[in-house]
Order: sequence, then structure tokens, then C-alpha cells
Amino acid sequence: MGEVTASLQRPVSNEGRSRLVRHVDSFEIQPPTPPSHNGVPRSAWARARRRVSRWHRPYTAVLLLLDFGAAAFASWIAVQLFDQAASGFSGTNQDPTWFHTISYLLLPLGWVVILWSNRAYDRRYLGLGPDEFKRVIRASVTVAASVSFLAFATVTQLSRYTVGTALVGATVLILWGRFVARWALHYIRRRAGQAAHRMVLVGTLPECLEVYAAVTRSPNAGLMPVAIHITDGYAAARGLPTPVPVYAGRDVLALVREVGGDTIAVCGSASAEPGELRRLAWQLEGSGVDLVVAPQLTDIAGPRVHIRPIEGLPLLHVEEPTLSGPALLAKNLMDRVAAGLGLLLLIPLFLAIAVAIRISDPGPVFFRQPRVGHEGRTFRVWKFRTMYVDAEDRLASLVDRNETDGMLFKMKEDPRVFAVGRFLRGSSLDELPQLINVLWGEMSLVGPRPLPADDGDFLGDVRRRLLVRPGMTGLWQVSGRSDLSWDEAVRLDLYYVDNWSLAYDLSILWRTVGVVLARKGAY
Repeated sequence: MGEVTASLQRPVSNEGRSRLVRHVDSFEIQPPTPPSHNGVPRSAWARARRRVSRWHRPYTAVLLLLDFGAAAFASWIAVQLFDQAASGFSGTNQDPTWFHTISYLLLPLGWVVILWSNRAYDRRYLGLGPDEFKRVIRASVTVAASVSFLAFATVTQLSRYTVGTALVGATVLILWGRFVARWALHYIRRRAGQAAHRMVLVGTLPECLEVYAAVTRSPNAGLMPVAIHITDGYAAARGLPTPVPVYAGRDVLALVREVGGDTIAVCGSASAEPGELRRLAWQLEGSGVDLVVAPQLTDIAGPRVHIRPIEGLPLLHVEEPTLSGPALLAKNLMDRVAAGLGLLLLIPLFLAIAVAIRISDPGPVFFRQPRVGHEGRTFRVWKFRTMYVDAEDRLASLVDRNETDGMLFKMKEDPRVFAVGRFLRGSSLDELPQLINVLWGEMSLVGPRPLPADDGDFLGDVRRRLLVRPGMTGLWQVSGRSDLSWDEAVRLDLYYVDNWSLAYDLSILWRTVGVVLARKGAY
């Protein structure tokens, strides 16, 4: 019976163990690494090693200064706005020291302490996702409740306008400061590749490559795989190209230190043997190396996943997608109202574009094409015409020059597009008439992109995108548009279908503004 190692290596026989390759790049057989400690604490007051990943320390220090400064600045604004700001503090006219100490030192310090107690500086929530901002909001409620309680307990008649302005102002300024700090962090991660976790992926090669593809799609996440340790033997990776070095038969902790990593990511079924993952966690205690588990569950948004521990077994509960109910009604209402107002406000622009199109090429102003919509129903999409009237007749001669791998024909320098049409495409103004489709309920402001109806039925996973209305914009547009491959575009559409929400729609609409101004992937 094969034994289980702490490195999550698949059990092998004694005969096979003698032939195990330790480093697949050099094929050198290395002696077994001496086992490390098994989780027995070395000190009751400090870890034996400092945490390997340290990017969050200077970032947290910057957040501390920003939060303290924001709270102090909000207090200064409130004091300057209201003459009765010092009400409740006797003798302020003669000696305002105590009032200023509370306003500019103790209150901002209280903000920092309460933010800390709400784990707003926890490195797990910094730089990604909404949890950081939610904790700031939660801390602001706690600060307001604490100030109210202290004023009630000490029978102090504070100026309500001053207190309200200081608290609301501090909340807004802290959120704004953290937004700017996060933008700077993302910029550093994208441009310099710094301030990121260096990960060693552990599992079978397909599982590790899937996790690699997922974490590298978003450089803002700060996860940078530097090595793969496969648990099913080097033969599984022989002859296959890999983006990072592949190892087999190594002690995982020793490998992490060798490649300069700071995080171990256990992928999929790498911990199939009972107790393996727990023993690895014991091995990492006090080492300063983080441990994360990547289950075989991809493209599921955080709000749909809940951990429910039962008898020490953490169960991941995945909620069903929200495809009906009040949220969907609110989305439809928002679509109709926004489309109606948009069409009224854009009438002058529509007239100007219509004149430009007729001058460029005689023919209809609008282009209408059958597209597949909600639940497979066909509708005719509205767009400003950007091509010459004989564009469809010339398509057959250009099919071989298609620059996409999907159902749509795309060329960066399409000779069928006239000059004004090229401008309309680059600025996305040609899609504004789709507001008519939104007003009629055939489309939504946000959703999967509408695909042509002349390509036959949608089969397999692609058909799932028909569960919601197609959108004028969506994840595909804010993630690259025409620069995306067909598989990536389908993945984004399906992700939206499974994880949409009103807040997510508003986020995509906001991101669309920047993408349109940058003309990213528009041709």
C-alpha cells in the first residue's frame, strides 16, 4: 500500500518511488527533502518566519495614512462650514485645544481603530473585490453609533449638522482614497508585475493549467504563478508546452522556497487522499507561506458561493443564477426608462449622423439585420449603416480574410466600410440606434452580444446565453470586444448569464464609458 506524503504527491509503489524524477527540467534525481515540522508551535508570541508575501505592508501603511488624513480633513471641512461646530465644548472660545484634539486627532484615530477592528486592512480583502469597501461602510456605521452613544452618555449637545458632515465626509473621502490607492496598486501590478503573490500550483497538469489561465486573465488580482508541481508524474507533462516550469516528485515547501514563491495553490483533486491537505497546512505553519485551494468550480461569482462547514468539512454551496424575480423586473424597468430618455436626448445627434451617412454613401441610414434574442426569438437589430450598400455582395470575396475565429466576420481594415462609418464604429456611435430594440424589449442595456440569426441553431453551452436578453454592451465589450477569441467571448457571455446583478450591470455600464473613449477593440 502506497504511503501519503505531505507534498501532495500521488501515492506510488516502492519500486516506482526509486525511479521518481525529482526535477523534470534537469532529470536529476535528488535526495528526499528532510520532513519539516508538523505544526508544533515554536513560540507563543511570534511566528518562526515572517510572512513571505510582504507587498501588503507598505500598502497598508499608505492606507492608514490616507484614512487618518481623510477623517481629519472631513472634520476640518465640517468645522469650517458651521459656526456652531464647537457646541457642547465649554470654553472653546478661550482655549480650543481640547476641541481640536478631539476633532483632528482622537476622532480620526477612532476611525482607524474601528476600520482595523472591521478588518478593513486585512490583506485578503485589499486590492480586489467589493469586500474592502463594504467593510469601510460597516465601519462608518460603527463610528456613527459610537459617537451617538458617547454624546448620549456624557449628555453632550453636539452640533448634529457638524457631526453628520464630518462622518459622511470622512466616509466619502476614505472610500475615494482607497479607490485611488487600489487604482495605483493595479497599475503597478499591470505595468511592473510587482505587489503580487508568487504562486506554486499543485495538482494534475490540466487542473493547474486551468487555474493558471483563470488567474492570469486579470493581472489586477495580483496572482502570478511561477511554477507547477504535478501530482500525477512527469509523464503527464512530457512533450506539452507549459507557461511556467513544471516539477514532479518534490517537497512542495522546498520547491516554493527554491522558486521564490509565497503561496501554494492546491488545484482541483490534488488533495484527493484523505488528510493530505490538512497535513500540508500543518507543514506550512510558521513558514510564512500562504495556502489556497482552487476547487474545480470556475466562472462562479463570489455572491453565489457560500461556505457551510459541517463537522469540520467545508461545503461550498452554489446558489442558482437569478433569471427571474424582482431584480429582473427592476432591470427591465431600468432598460426601458433609460432607452426612452436616451432616444429623446440623442435626436439631434441622430440627425447629424444621418446626414453624414447620406453624404458619404447614398442609401439607407439604418442597417437592420436578423439577430437571435431571448429564448431563441429572432429580431431585427437597429444600427447606423457604416458600409457601402453593396457590402453583402462583396462579403464572399473577403471571407478568407476574416480575422476572428467565431460566428462573426471581422476585419480591422474592411474595405467595405466608408470613412464616416469607420469613425462611427471606432466611437461605437453606430450602435446607439439599438436603444430602439431596448425600448421594445428585444434587447437590454447590458447582456451578451446579439449574434446573427443566419448561422443556424446555437448548440451546446452557447445556447445558454439565450436565457437573457442580448445587450448593447456587456462583459465582451469591456474586456476587448473584437480582439477576443470566440471561446473567450462565449466564456464571458456565459459568466454574465450565470452571475448578473443590477450592481454588476451598473459596473459594466461605467466601464463601458472608458472602453468607448479608448476605442479598445472597436473596428
